[in-house]
Amino acid sequence: MGTPRTDKRSGSGNLIIELEENELAGKQLPWYYGPTYLLFWVGLFFAVVLPLFQALPVGLKVAEESSRPGRFVAERAQAIVLPISQMGPRVVGDHVNEVTIVEYMLGQIAKVRAAMRDDLFDLEWEVQRASGSYLHNGMVNHYQGVQNVIAKLSTRRSNSSSYLLVNSHYDTKPGSPGAGDDAYMVAVMLEVLRQIAISDSLFLHPIVFLFNGGEEQPMLGSHGFITQHRWSANCKALINLDGSGGRELLFQGGPNHPWLMEHYKKSVPHPFATTTGEELFQAGLIPSDTDFRIFRDFGVVPGLDLAGIYNGFVYHTAFDRYTVISGDALQSTGDNVLALVQSISNAHEMYDTEAYSEGHSVFFDFIGLFFVYYKESTGVALNVSFSIGAMALVCLSLWRMRKVSGQPVGTFASAFGVQFLLALAGVLLALALPLLMCVFYDAGDRTLTYFSNSWLVIGLFICPSVIGLILPQTLHLTLRPSSKISHAYHLQIVGHAYCVLLAVLCLVTTALSIRSAYLFLISIVFYVGALIINLLTRLHCRGYYWSVVLGASQLMPFLYHAYLFHTFIVILIPMVGRFGVTTNPDTIIAVLCACGTILSMSFAAPLINMFRRPKSMLAGLALAMFVFCMISVSDVGFPYRPKTNVMRVDMMQVHRRFFEHDGSLSGENSGYYLHMLDRNKDGPLRDTMDLTGLIRLGEDCDSELMCGIPCYRWCSARKEARWLPREQRVELPYPTVLELRNKTVLSRGDQARLEFRLSGPPNMGLFFKPRSGVKLLRWSFAQGMLDNPSTFRPPLQVQITYGIDSTPIDFDVELSKDNRNFDEPLFELGVSGHYVGPRVERDALSEQFLATLPHYTFSMQWPSSYARYVY
Repeated sequence: MGTPRTDKRSGSGNLIIELEENELAGKQLPWYYGPTYLLFWVGLFFAVVLPLFQALPVGLKVAEESSRPGRFVAERAQAIVLPISQMGPRVVGDHVNEVTIVEYMLGQIAKVRAAMRDDLFDLEWEVQRASGSYLHNGMVNHYQGVQNVIAKLSTRRSNSSSYLLVNSHYDTKPGSPGAGDDAYMVAVMLEVLRQIAISDSLFLHPIVFLFNGGEEQPMLGSHGFITQHRWSANCKALINLDGSGGRELLFQGGPNHPWLMEHYKKSVPHPFATTTGEELFQAGLIPSDTDFRIFRDFGVVPGLDLAGIYNGFVYHTAFDRYTVISGDALQSTGDNVLALVQSISNAHEMYDTEAYSEGHSVFFDFIGLFFVYYKESTGVALNVSFSIGAMALVCLSLWRMRKVSGQPVGTFASAFGVQFLLALAGVLLALALPLLMCVFYDAGDRTLTYFSNSWLVIGLFICPSVIGLILPQTLHLTLRPSSKISHAYHLQIVGHAYCVLLAVLCLVTTALSIRSAYLFLISIVFYVGALIINLLTRLHCRGYYWSVVLGASQLMPFLYHAYLFHTFIVILIPMVGRFGVTTNPDTIIAVLCACGTILSMSFAAPLINMFRRPKSMLAGLALAMFVFCMISVSDVGFPYRPKTNVMRVDMMQVHRRFFEHDGSLSGENSGYYLHMLDRNKDGPLRDTMDLTGLIRLGEDCDSELMCGIPCYRWCSARKEARWLPREQRVELPYPTVLELRNKTVLSRGDQARLEFRLSGPPNMGLFFKPRSGVKLLRWSFAQGMLDNPSTFRPPLQVQITYGIDSTPIDFDVELSKDNRNFDEPLFELGVSGHYVGPRVERDALSEQFLATLPHYTFSMQWPSSYARYVY
């Protein structure tokens, strides 16, 4: 070992440090500790993160209620979920949704009224029947006779005109009993109503409980309430409850009302929330929507949007039954909602909510233990100050290394520059390698191999990401860079490089007003804390001792990021089974795994270079990846399982007719319209089904209005749908009839009005496509599309739904024509009829065809009609 070089200016203290540093430099730990180090982080996930993610309070029994007054009783809520789910599918317009469930809900509210403290509270309830029209998601939704069951609870002494609105829905998707979506939240609301009504705790503001009967169509009930009901104008805050059942995630708040987060923080006993979920949802990356949007956009009501995140695999299927509902999960949700309702109904902010509109919030829970929130402006200050402070501390650390080692500034500046580029390369590789796996699997028709066994993502995406993250630095350090800087210093500079890179990312995302920048902030804060400790204790310059502090400091960021991204994976893996055929779903999961790996392991993973033979550990990770790949291409990797992890195939049995301008019938046929919901398309169906003659509908879309099919709400994906013709006519329960009642040329001579009457099933659709030189000016529906022709291009879609009121729909259309000749064709009009009720019979041939579906599929299916007219 060389003789240490002393600097007279440093004194004897620095000489001791230099001696110790030189003695320890290059002395890496034995290689066999390396695997133990990596397995420690794996064990931490399974020993801490997973149990905390799954932790739920024990469901309270009815027999325990007397000893625990005021507590939500999960057993009673379960007793409500059972009969609702046993009613079967509850589709708008069907008897069960319009009569059976409404009578049941009124009966439950009457029971609450019977048990209520009459001396303290007043309870009003009614059934609303609403009709209206609005623009949503690229189409007009026109509805008639949609019902809501509404209850308002207030204290007898209350004089507040500000109401708290609590909302859920009791209708379901066709074919689904809807235990999780949304009987679960209906039961929570009824039990919350009961507990408040029987307590002796008063509250300031009346509470409106809206059980809406038209969320799935979409969001008709909430629109009917917020735009038409007499109590709607008084609703100043909202708690929206939806999802697939199970533990609920707060994923939207406000907007611009951080005081709601304060009430969530101080009241909710089991917090579960994230700003990142809000931003992902609002960016359109989640293929779902909730009533929260309607209340926000049409009522300007601020609120909190909570959704159950379990049971995603059975969401909107026939397997969303009572058996998937956990009493413990109901207890968790009930405890939270009850506490939240009690807190907001006593909020002084409710008197004038606009006075407390102070911008967005950054919010998150820490592994379910506590809740953190702060205003967006505070977040900007924190992000900027910590990021700049981190860069300054890195500079101080490099200066300290230079001073102790006696090397020139350029040596350390060069070393840092190299490591920063390697850190950037590591992050890019951590993203690129999992995505490369996606490309290979997609090319081999092996997407969604993890769909039924989600643990496969560990080997398919996480291992490649870890390899990519540390590969550049490991190769660089094993090549023995400049001996002027010790190996321990080189490794410490690796961490500095990642710190600066994350600080840059934090500043960039902050500048872009992305509140999820807090994810980078968490990593930076704990790294800065470790660096400060190491500098103050002088462990910074004592071989690898600094790594003990750094490793310990990474426990909290690892726990949080692993918890958060595990949450996202639990939510999104079921969802990618309905992302459509054009998106490779593996890329979504791969990016999630990569981002989670980068944020969890950026500082911890490079520390494998403390051990000898770090490349052997990379080889071990590569071997683990290979083993997982072999498993994934076996039967274990087949995506689907009966009842629990099903393939979704939406299907209609369609009868089509094509009428020309003179009223003649130019074409008529029948067939099956298949809307494929995942990347595997129709491939898995061919094992059991005869799909001879199946075509991709894109071939007909240039020649036929709406591709000649009665698309429901999936019209944007119609070109990728499939059509299977059949010779025998599809038998429909009754016809869908469009009648032209009158055609009038208006007084100016350049405009005309056509009046129509439409009758048929509760769900119908209209598709308008004007001919050249014709412009639609006005119609009986919401005007949004006609007022913005540059945004909404033909064909224009109007979805028509009726509930309890099945009278024919009368509508008119006003248009202009350049040459004023209204005797020639003006526009094409497509009319669809959807017989979605659960009691609608299918013809014998359709039943035989449906029986050939593989046992691992679920089909949301019904008979439909389609007619194309030219007027």
